[in-house]
Amino acid sequence: MERRTFLKMGSLLPFAASFDPFEAFADDPIRAGLIGTGWYGKTDLFRLLQVAPVEVTGLCDVDAQMLDEAAAKVAERQESGNRPRTYRDYRRMLSEADLDLVIIATPDHWHAKPMIEAVRQGIDVYVEKPISVDVVEGQAMLEAARTYDRTVQVNLERRSTPHLIEAKQRVIDEGLLGDLGHVDMCCYYPMRDTSNPPNIEPPKHLDWERYTGPAPMRPYNEIIHPGGWRNFTEYSNGIIGDMGVHMLDMARWMLGLGWPECVHSQGGIQVQTEAKANTADTQTATFEFGDVTMTWQHRSWGTPTDPDYPWAAFFHGDKGTLKASVKQYDFIPQGEGEPLHGDVVYELDEYPMDRTEENLEKHVAPALRRHMMDFLEAIDAGRRPRADIEEGYISTTSCILANLSRRLGRSLEWDPETEQVKGDEEANRLLSRSYRDPWTHPTPDTV
Repeated sequence: MERRTFLKMGSLLPFAASFDPFEAFADDPIRAGLIGTGWYGKTDLFRLLQVAPVEVTGLCDVDAQMLDEAAAKVAERQESGNRPRTYRDYRRMLSEADLDLVIIATPDHWHAKPMIEAVRQGIDVYVEKPISVDVVEGQAMLEAARTYDRTVQVNLERRSTPHLIEAKQRVIDEGLLGDLGHVDMCCYYPMRDTSNPPNIEPPKHLDWERYTGPAPMRPYNEIIHPGGWRNFTEYSNGIIGDMGVHMLDMARWMLGLGWPECVHSQGGIQVQTEAKANTADTQTATFEFGDVTMTWQHRSWGTPTDPDYPWAAFFHGDKGTLKASVKQYDFIPQGEGEPLHGDVVYELDEYPMDRTEENLEKHVAPALRRHMMDFLEAIDAGRRPRADIEEGYISTTSCILANLSRRLGRSLEWDPETEQVKGDEEANRLLSRSYRDPWTHPTPDTV
């Protein structure tokens, strides 16, 4: 009954109000799997269970303890009460679990290979952002989705966030900003680990060899798992790849923009120098989109410039400014005009389990439900979803280019036709990083 409630909330579902997955999939319930059963993997899967007739048939993780706990929780949550089959190798799960769709919520370095294998086997995919740790991985993922004609939704759920959709419609689409020329984006959360514990042996329930996979091998450290892998460049693209990709993608969507023409970035480890983490604690990046320039800044230290908007985008026009975050939005007119405000939508009464679910970001749950609904509608209608793999590729690659610019110390001009950096052989060599044996790096011509 909790899930049916969602379909009655048409005013909060502007893009799929008429789509009923219980009706669309009534004769053939959705068989779903999950690769990566940690925090956000379960968050994504449980939102799917809330909005559609789903039977979870397979779970995969390299951590046996985490895998067992997830299987027990899924059995409690799904209507059949069945415990899904569990796997340590994603390839076995994709071939044995009779899947219609799979959610991939591993560390970033493990997104590309499972996604490509899934679409090869005719399985639709919901993949976490950023889609990849290097540009060529993203190119191969996009090519695979198109070659095998599968629906691939990226978890860039700002595109499905009710109050942000409202902000786009009320402010940007109505032209209240006037001539828009600049967007500031930022994240000032203290999200980088500042400790420096010694390296240790991995716990026995964790297959460290398989966890590392194609990434460079480094000693195990308690910071890394679970969840702390974002502190290390071996597994992620740092804060800009984790948080910046959301704001950049949101700004591109709101303004209808594609590729940046030029990317420039500076920063590094400037304050938290004693930490074990090797990602940048400070970074600025500029993305040039013709007449519109966007800047990104993150600091994992200090205080936010605007305490009400510590992770946000600020759209500046000659008639006003729009502030937009995951919690709220505000339009501040220049001179005459009416200020506008909107808040995040919570659905705690409609979905009581949101109140008690461990580690759930309650403000994000409504957006995730809508993002899942859009994914299912796209599958049913044979169309591309709101955060199609191509949009994820553009936003992810833009952030990777910022990291490459910071590393090389120069601006990078991007050619979307050749998918290369213009006139920069060194930068183009860095669009793909080496895979550790025996793993082979996917490319567009090998998918």
